[in-house]
Amino acid sequence: MLLQNKIPIKYVLGKIKPGLIAVSIYATVIAVLYDSFHVTRITIPLSVPMILGTVISLLLGFRSNQAYDRWWEARIVWGAIVNDSRTLARQILTFVDNGYDSTDIQQFRERFIRRQIAWNFALSRHLRKEKPMIGLKNYMLEEELDMVSRYTNAPASILELHGRDLNYALQKGWINRYQQIEMDSTITRLCDAMGKCERIKNTVFPSTYSMYIHFAMNLFIALLPFGLIEYFGYVEVPMVIAIAASFMLIEKMAIHLQDPFENKPTDTPMTQISKNIEKDLKQMLKDYSIMEEAEEESKSKYYVL
Repeated sequence: MLLQNKIPIKYVLGKIKPGLIAVSIYATVIAVLYDSFHVTRITIPLSVPMILGTVISLLLGFRSNQAYDRWWEARIVWGAIVNDSRTLARQILTFVDNGYDSTDIQQFRERFIRRQIAWNFALSRHLRKEKPMIGLKNYMLEEELDMVSRYTNAPASILELHGRDLNYALQKGWINRYQQIEMDSTITRLCDAMGKCERIKNTVFPSTYSMYIHFAMNLFIALLPFGLIEYFGYVEVPMVIAIAASFMLIEKMAIHLQDPFENKPTDTPMTQISKNIEKDLKQMLKDYSIMEEAEEESKSKYYVL
């Protein structure tokens, strides 16, 4: 996810570099043929590509809105995950009790909260099609890791461990039935958030819609030099490049935003959000060692995935 306000121009133009090179060569060839060799004197009214450009602008605007809606929904879901993770940790710390602060209860609280930290990292890697088990040994017990490794959906198995621990705490008398229901509701909301993320991840943006817009945009760029050459001569080359770059950047932006879980700089910053959750939950456990790590990470220059 891009964190710095000033994004390098080189990074932006690099996304459309092949297309810009092709457009530059094409516009230059048209100008040279028209002016020097008189091979072609074909011109078209400027209104023709402008009408097509207006239609494409509307289509690109609609697509950009739809892509942003997907990206924003993903961000809203992860915002809910932040809230529910904090809520679950608070409930574990304040609900789990049997009248005195025993070692077993302290270990139970710490194990549960650290497992919730692991769940956030596992979910972020699961959505990006990475190995979800990487790094979880820092937060979970060996027997828990052994169970999770048997599942194809690691985050779902971690939530199952949460549920089992709630039943264990109920049987031990550390929580009452009402508290167990409240904490289980929080876990249910986390499961619901995971399902929403998986829906966004697995719902493919219609490829035919993208193909039609891309074809129409290329047709517009191909016609544009013939509409400008008669009025501007060689100046049409930079004009065509500038106009084409604008359309290409909008199209590329929509393509990146429509898939917020593909491990790109424009993604929902799941790893960074997970680290923020880790910081908050460890502070709730009175573990302040995470603060030094957070300060170092805040110095990153451009983006953190």
